[in-house]
Amino acid sequence: MTSTASSAPASPAPKTGRNEVLYFAFRNTKLVIGACVFTLFLLGAIFGPMLATHEPLTFDAPPGLPPSADYWFGTTLFGQDVFSQFVHGLRSSFIVGALGGITAAVIGMLVGFFAGYRGGLVDEVLNMLTNVVLVIPTFAVLLVVAAYLSVRGLGTEAMFIGLTSWPWAARAIRAQTFSLTSRDFVGMARLNGESTFRIIFGEIAPNMSSYLVMTFILLFGGAILTAATLDFIGLGPTDSISLGLMMNYSVMNAALQLGMWWWFVPPGLAITSIVGSLYVMNVGLDEVFNPKLRAL
Repeated sequence: MTSTASSAPASPAPKTGRNEVLYFAFRNTKLVIGACVFTLFLLGAIFGPMLATHEPLTFDAPPGLPPSADYWFGTTLFGQDVFSQFVHGLRSSFIVGALGGITAAVIGMLVGFFAGYRGGLVDEVLNMLTNVVLVIPTFAVLLVVAAYLSVRGLGTEAMFIGLTSWPWAARAIRAQTFSLTSRDFVGMARLNGESTFRIIFGEIAPNMSSYLVMTFILLFGGAILTAATLDFIGLGPTDSISLGLMMNYSVMNAALQLGMWWWFVPPGLAITSIVGSLYVMNVGLDEVFNPKLRAL
């Protein structure tokens, strides 16, 4: 829950509740900058493909051209439009991040909530499952699975990332749920005969909303970074383009040695900026939701 923090004498006192959160959110430089950078790339992923005049995987342009008015990001060694690949790759990265992050968040919340609230045998079983998945070398598993799939799509990649990245979120949510289970409002809900599902998602989850939002942001960024890593080593989607695959193709075809910086700089910069903006946003949200960290 968000507590009310006193404002500086020279500033007007902010309102409580949702208005208070918005008041500090717009004053937080980290959150504003991170959100602006993230929104910029998100808009590029949504509207960028509409501006592309070439298909990302077709060989219909002069090879090896630097950026120009006709080809904004230049062309690859094989005559593919880099701008078209970039905007379609952006969309792929956001799709994988969203699907993978949502999958991991849903599993992590279900396991964490029920383990923390029910305790006892339920907690032991779910905690054992979490520990098993946690100690499994997930990246090695992803490598093996991806290598044996002849056809790989964005959905398949996102599912595998989501199914292997939830344990840390489950443990964090479990710990928070433990602390809220002993609160008076939970006890009153039990006395009123509320079901476990109703208590968890009607009483406990709303009081952890800020924490859950921050957890999802980290899962979202982690999914994008993991997908980019898999794509970079050649285990990404086989039926589309992504930022990681662009990096893979440029490295495999000696773009750095040939001085074709426009082939690998845009995707590398985009991955770094998107993931970095998410983590900066997370730090900013922590300062907004935590009165002790607010810079007044």
